[in-house]
Amino acid sequence: MDRRAVLAGLAGVVGWGVLNPGPAVALDGSEPLAPRSSTRPRGRPPADAQQLVDAARLGGQVAFAALASDGTLLDARAAETALPAASTLKTVTALYALHRLGAGQRFATRVRLDGETLILEGGGDPVMDSDALAVLAADTAAAVGARPVTRFEVWGGALPRMEQIAPGQAVHLPYNPALSGMMLNFNRVHLDWRGGRGDLRLALTARGSKVAPPAYTARVRPDDRSTPLFAYDGEGPVEQWTLARRGIGPSGTRWLPVRRPELYAGDVFQTLCRAKGLALPTPEVADLPPKGEEVARYESPRLQQILRGMLVYSTNLTAEAVGLAASGAGDLRASGAAMADWLRAQHVSGSYAFADHSGLSPDSRISAASLTRMLAGPGRAAGLADLLRADPLADMLGAQSGGRTIRAKTGTLNFVSNLAGYGPDGISFAILTADAARRAATHGAEQPQGVIAWTIRSKRLQRDLVDRFWRLSSRDAAGKSGNATERQSLTGSY
Repeated sequence: MDRRAVLAGLAGVVGWGVLNPGPAVALDGSEPLAPRSSTRPRGRPPADAQQLVDAARLGGQVAFAALASDGTLLDARAAETALPAASTLKTVTALYALHRLGAGQRFATRVRLDGETLILEGGGDPVMDSDALAVLAADTAAAVGARPVTRFEVWGGALPRMEQIAPGQAVHLPYNPALSGMMLNFNRVHLDWRGGRGDLRLALTARGSKVAPPAYTARVRPDDRSTPLFAYDGEGPVEQWTLARRGIGPSGTRWLPVRRPELYAGDVFQTLCRAKGLALPTPEVADLPPKGEEVARYESPRLQQILRGMLVYSTNLTAEAVGLAASGAGDLRASGAAMADWLRAQHVSGSYAFADHSGLSPDSRISAASLTRMLAGPGRAAGLADLLRADPLADMLGAQSGGRTIRAKTGTLNFVSNLAGYGPDGISFAILTADAARRAATHGAEQPQGVIAWTIRSKRLQRDLVDRFWRLSSRDAAGKSGNATERQSLTGSY
């Protein structure tokens, strides 16, 4: 890629600001955040980018781009190369959902009574949990009273129905559940085992903060084996899991994905209604949109709050649900393509293609340049920084030193580790690292050999590069890199 092309493309975000004047406003309507101040670095020059990359020993590809607050290019490497987006794609999804649905959007879960048929109607609420469902059950019992109910249905047609949001992942991974318009506990069930191998006791519950009713639509039993740790059979009337007796410790817990979300939610709702004096028949899945009188409803938090949780905790189901709600498409690939078209309409140029909204798909790719343009342009204008986690590398590397706080989104798959967001002094940046060969060889595996050490090295590189961006920005502000020859030596090759 010619260096002039990178400079011209990244500089395009300045034009975006001209088309969209005014300060960035926080999504909750508060005053814009003041620019974060930082002490100018003294004495130590920016580290050499190539030396940092070599020291990380990642193999594969390392790409990054960084823009100063005025849109000036600070640094870049392979900036126009599209690499797996992983969960940094959720930053795009958040902006897309806000634009299409609005920050105040709420998702309603309704209960209707059509003659003697009670219908639990999912409205695409991605954060509905057992505690919220208990409130809805209590309201339903009070509203229905003594009226007869001879049939109980659950409808999840507000969103497309899919058994897994990312086929090809290990079957037991809790971040890859089914999706439909009726979701409960992120479509996960909580497994608890006690007693060790001799007297093993197993329990599956729809665990919330306040209530934890048993889950009757899923079952688990021990099996006398060492591996695999979990095996799944979805052919019978209930979801059946087996647990390797010789592969577990004496006690533990684990979330498992749910593949029949309507029946799972209906089962739990039936139990919660029974506790309030309303006996319901066995739940059935409704095929047609529900009709009848609305007797109760529960509304989700505002979309802004949902997205903040999605970005901080990187919840894949939430990303896919809000992305599908925003596009109205019938499947994830079409929905991802619609989001890519929207991003181009925001004047974000470059190389990217989306096959989903969470970044789990290996076909969702973006370049560091495009991601940085998005952050510096529409992302900054929408106040995206307010929704991002402060110093997201702290869990693995310890707290950021020197008071240089960043707000960013990580993205992690096997042998893929990304970081994108906002650094000190108004810097926008994206850092993408990937070893394509090792990624392909371990797709869907859970913590393959070498991946943890590789990821730690990548995250250390990300922290070192953010420090470099900051020092480059400080040098520019101090007038120490005022000619093109020096700038070229700082930014390296493209």
